[in-house]
This record gives sequence, structure tokens and C-alpha cells, in this order.
Amino acid sequence: MTRGGWKAKALAAAFCLVWAFPVYWMVNTAFKPRSEIFTSTPLFWPRHPTLGNFSTALSQKQFLTNLGNSVIVVAATVIVSIVLGIFAAAALSRFRFRGRRVIMVVILAVQMLPATALLIPMFVMFNSLDMLGTFAALVLAYVATVLPFSIWVMRGFFVMIPAEIEEAAHIDGAGNWRTLISVLFPLVAPGVIATGIFSFIAAWNDYLIAYTFMQDESRYTLPVWLASFTNPHTGTDYGSQMAASVIFAVPVIVFFLAIQRNLVAGMSAGAVKG
Repeated sequence: MTRGGWKAKALAAAFCLVWAFPVYWMVNTAFKPRSEIFTSTPLFWPRHPTLGNFSTALSQKQFLTNLGNSVIVVAATVIVSIVLGIFAAAALSRFRFRGRRVIMVVILAVQMLPATALLIPMFVMFNSLDMLGTFAALVLAYVATVLPFSIWVMRGFFVMIPAEIEEAAHIDGAGNWRTLISVLFPLVAPGVIATGIFSFIAAWNDYLIAYTFMQDESRYTLPVWLASFTNPHTGTDYGSQMAASVIFAVPVIVFFLAIQRNLVAGMSAGAVKG
């Protein structure tokens, strides 16, 4: 191996260690008793491991309720963003109409906007519609933030499909809807998986929009639940908060590991083919 190859691998290894250390410290703290968390000298592994922090986290009265809220909101966000993304991507890639390029530029421009820039306009709009505090408002807000990415990625997959495949389906008697569902959809499945993962992670991890829109604790999602371990009077229960963070991260990690190959293939193909 060349000297440059060793340097590149060493740099990559150092980067991975720096990135992974906060995750390791979160897991490490989750298994520490309180006496070991606040030692003057940091302990890089728990001397007396305990599951008490996990027990405390799971015993929070709103955990199951907020977990159910997150599942509902995330599932609705993924489904709506995929359905709308497929239709929009198919229209932008397979049809030629006036204003198509303008729409694509607008989609790309909206994708570059941070979600926080849209927070106040969305808050004012949903407040005027009397939708604040509803799951529908939260789902619509998440869809608005992930839909541009979904359209852009899935459009790349539709562009890759030869027109001859559609023509063959039409010759066999398939209509536009049958062609889209039975012929095109299986071919863009990797893109659907990639955008579904992105929508899942974006909706699952969001704290700011959920905390701003949902005014009732019983309708909070799990990211807002994590903040319940910090109290202005008693301080922060770091052990339980880290245990709750581990619990919160597990579904995303499992979901990602299960279909990571599709995610890499989907994002790279959708990004290259425009």
C-alpha cells in the first residue's frame, strides 16, 4: 500500500473516532450510576454498570404516549412524502410542459432553505387555520421540509428508465396508471427506500417544530420527551437522559442497518442522474 493510501486510511480512522466518541460517551453514561457520572476524573467505562437509568427513562409517564405520537407522525410523513414525491417526480421526468424547468429550480431552491426559516411562516399559517396542536399540522410541516429532496432524488430514478419500457407497456394495453404502478414503481423502488429513510429520520429526530406546534404534553413526540429530563429546579438527570437517548436512537440505527445498501444506492443514483 502506498504512503498516500496509509495517510488516507489514518485520516479516515481519526475522523471516525472523533465522530463516534460522542455516541460512545452517550452509551457509556447511560450505564453509569449517578456517583460515577459526576466524578472529577472522567471514567471511560462504568465500574458498576446499572440498568437503573433505563428503568427510570421507561417509567416516565408520557413515554408510551409520546412514542405512539412519534410513530403516527413519522408513518404519515413517510407515506405522504413518498406518494407525492412519486407523482411529482414522474410528472417532471416523463412529461414535457411549459414551466417544468422553473418548477425544478424552485424545488431545488426550497431544498436549500433551512427548516427553521420556514418555522414562523408555517406557524402563522397553521394558527390562522386553527390547526396548531394537531398531528395534521405536524405532518404537513415535515412533508414540506422533506418533499423537495424526495422529488429531486426520485426524479433521478425516473430519468434513468428508458422510454421504451413505457412504450412496451402501452403496447400491451396498460394505461398510464397501470404503467406507473406495475412497471415504473418497481424500477424506482431503491429511490423510494432512500427517500423513505430520509423522511423517517427527519421526522423522527425533529424537536423544534414539534415543540413549537404541539401545545399539549400528551401530543408531544419523543424528541420533546427527551427534554423532560431537564428541570430548571432540580437540574438534569444525565444518566436517565442518556439512557433515553439510547432508546430513542435504537429504532433509527436498526432501520438504517436493515436497508443501508438501498440508501447508498438510492442517494447516489438519484444525485448523479439529473
